[in-house]
Order: sequence, then C-alpha cells, then structure tokens
Amino acid sequence: MSFSDDVRAELAGIAPARECDRLAELSALFHFAGRLHLLGRGEVSLHLDLSSPAAARRAFTLLRSFGVRSEIRTYQRHAFGRETRYQLHVEGGPVLEVLERAGVVDARSRPRDKPPKRVVARSCCRSAYVRGALLAAGSVSPPPSPHLEVRSESREGAESVAAAASAEGGELRVAGRGDHSLAYAKGIDRIAGVLAAAGASEAALALQERAVVGFTRARANRLANADHANLVRAGRAAHAQAKAVRRLQREGRLEELSPRLREIADLRLKHPSLSLRELGEKCDPPVTKASAHRRLRTIERFARR
Repeated sequence: MSFSDDVRAELAGIAPARECDRLAELSALFHFAGRLHLLGRGEVSLHLDLSSPAAARRAFTLLRSFGVRSEIRTYQRHAFGRETRYQLHVEGGPVLEVLERAGVVDARSRPRDKPPKRVVARSCCRSAYVRGALLAAGSVSPPPSPHLEVRSESREGAESVAAAASAEGGELRVAGRGDHSLAYAKGIDRIAGVLAAAGASEAALALQERAVVGFTRARANRLANADHANLVRAGRAAHAQAKAVRRLQREGRLEELSPRLREIADLRLKHPSLSLRELGEKCDPPVTKASAHRRLRTIERFARR
C-alpha cells in the first residue's frame, strides 16, 4: 500500500457520531468526487468516483446512515497505470434532500461549487470536511519529497477545503493547473498539520517519524563520507611526508635538519599511519597537532630544494 492508501484507510476508519459531521464529510465527498445529473420529475443520476476501497466503503456507510441506498461498482482506468477505481451509484431514496442538507445542491437542486457556511460552521464539521476532501481527491507523498494535494474541478472547491483546514490549524495553498485547481501543502510540518486537522494523527506521526529517520540516515551518511575523505587526505599527506624524509635520507641531508625536525622525521618513518596529533604526543616534549604539521611541512619544503 502507498502512503496515500494508508492515510485514506485511517481517515475511513473515523466514524463520527454527530449528524453534522457526517453531512460535512458527505458534502466534501460529493464536491470533490461526485457527479450529479438531474433527469427531471425529481429523478437524479448520481455517482461517486473514488480511488480506494476504504473511501468507497466509507461513502457507502455515510449514504446508508441517511437512508440513501447505493451500489459499489469497479472499473479499470485505461491510463495512469490502469489502476482500479470504485464508483458508488445511487439507487434511490431521499438523495436530493440529503444533498441539500449537505450543501451539495441548493433549494432548487442546483449544484453548489462550495458548501454554505452552515455546513462547516463548527470545528468538528470543518475537520470532517477536510477528511472527506482527502478521501475523495487527496494524495500524500512521504519523504524525501513530501507533498499533499487535494484536486478540485473548481478554484472555489480548492479554496473551501483550504479555508476549512486553515481554521483547524492546517495550511493549504491554492493553485490553478489548467482545467482544475489544487489545494496543496509541502513540507513535513505543514502536511502533518493538515493530516492532524482531518483526524489522521497516526499518519501525521508516521510522516514525522519518516522525516526523522531520513534525516538521521542522511546525516550518518554525510559523517561517514566526511570521515572517509579525511582518512584519504590524512593517508596521502602521511605518504608525502614519509617520501620527503626518505629522499633526505638517500641524499644524506637529514643531518642538516634541526633536532626538532629530525625527531618528527624519525617518528614519521617509524609510525607511517599515525595522525598528526598522535605524532605530536610522541615528541619529547609533546607538541600540538599544529606544531607537528608545521614541522613536517618544513621538512617537505626542505626536501624539494
């Protein structure tokens, strides 16, 4: 399962007891994934198009709680990976009355682009609306490129879910994408805030945990790479220093060095793998790493003359 599926599964498992919350969630489901066709004489053709079985079951349960019967059908897309989609087809019942109460249509059965204020007036209703939007048209990508978005056919729809999330501590930005609009968030903290506003606290914690693990792993890799690079540089420097001392030996020029320089030269030949700090500690008296480095640099310059 993808991270988006995990989020939808958690959201679908939330069953609010209040009727206002169920209406707000149903409102978002139809605003972001619904199709309503008025056939005349009070008859309608209605279906929801969803991407996960968890979302489909949740929508089926919501409709049934208001006395609306529906049937779940599946089909396979011909593009975008040929994934399976889930459709809820309404068979009958007081569907128009329920949709009007949910703010999907007005009193004249005309579709609304966004819910009226009464549908998202309470904090619990706003959370339910964000939850329904994520179930209907949301996707979440985990690190290393965290991204959350809710796709809407209208800008008003994207702005409505952004406003509901903002009122509950989440932050969604709105952008147009050709024939549709997006309410989106980037960054671990912003995405976690939106998920928490919708009630997906476990997904929010899992997202933050992935970010921490990813950061720790990346930091460990950087430190390991830095240590390796330091070892390579130190090894090359030690090899050059020993090479300079051997050259002076062959040429009989070691005696021209001062006692301190001859001491560090002998130590480098005896201990070719020791660090500068360790070489300095073996001097008599001991010297600092910087002093050992200066002495060896002097020997290298002397050998190049």
